[in-house]
Amino acid sequence: MFTVTPIPAFNDNYIWALTSSAEPDAAVVVDPGDAAPVLQWLAQEQKTLTAILITHHHHDHTGGVAALREQQELKVYGPANSPFDGITHPLQNGDTLELLGETLLIHEVPAHTRDHISYLQPGATPQLFCGDTLFLAGCGRLFEGTARQMLDAMTYFASLDDKTEVFCTHEYSLANLIFAAQVEPANTAIRQVEQHCQALRQAHRPTLPSTIGQEKNINPFMRTGNADVILAAEQFCGNPLPSEVEVLAALREWKNRF
Repeated sequence: MFTVTPIPAFNDNYIWALTSSAEPDAAVVVDPGDAAPVLQWLAQEQKTLTAILITHHHHDHTGGVAALREQQELKVYGPANSPFDGITHPLQNGDTLELLGETLLIHEVPAHTRDHISYLQPGATPQLFCGDTLFLAGCGRLFEGTARQMLDAMTYFASLDDKTEVFCTHEYSLANLIFAAQVEPANTAIRQVEQHCQALRQAHRPTLPSTIGQEKNINPFMRTGNADVILAAEQFCGNPLPSEVEVLAALREWKNRF
């Protein structure tokens, strides 16, 4: 598995730095929206950047790529259908990538954007780099995709090993947990995770990674088949919701207004 280090950027982004004992002097970064903190981290840790992974085209995930490539020639991996023109090695659903002695499996998860992909390291402790699709207790806004696509993404994530570590790219956890508790006020797991995350933030530590097992227990967007979640979504929109797609769409609209 990778050693994963968060590099804070902007107000609430994390750029994930990946290292491995297989190549101790090398590093890979995920979604470098800003080059400056990456360059500072590389100098501090005495690492050489060898590749960049992009999940989707939004500027806070890609804005640092050009400046990083000015330092040296780098492979930039990302979705094949991306409007971002800095990708040198396009990836599609089902592709496999070998980096730093580890394997990454590529899965397309369009919803937040049409070009969104995720990267899964499928080892004994799996690691998921999911950009802005899955958050701790939340999911990304549907800027370009549909509720059906987001439900398909949640179904894929739920199929992964419960031990899978979830490395999303924003520190949205506390706000998401407040919303999740509104949807399921009787869910004690949400309150427990919220208390834990509050303690982490008070100590100036990231709330991430989450795990797939935890998300199944607390994330309303992964619990669209749960009776309490369905009822809450129906009460929000004022009409029956006979499908999980409609439940997810109602939850996303509720969260947008929350």
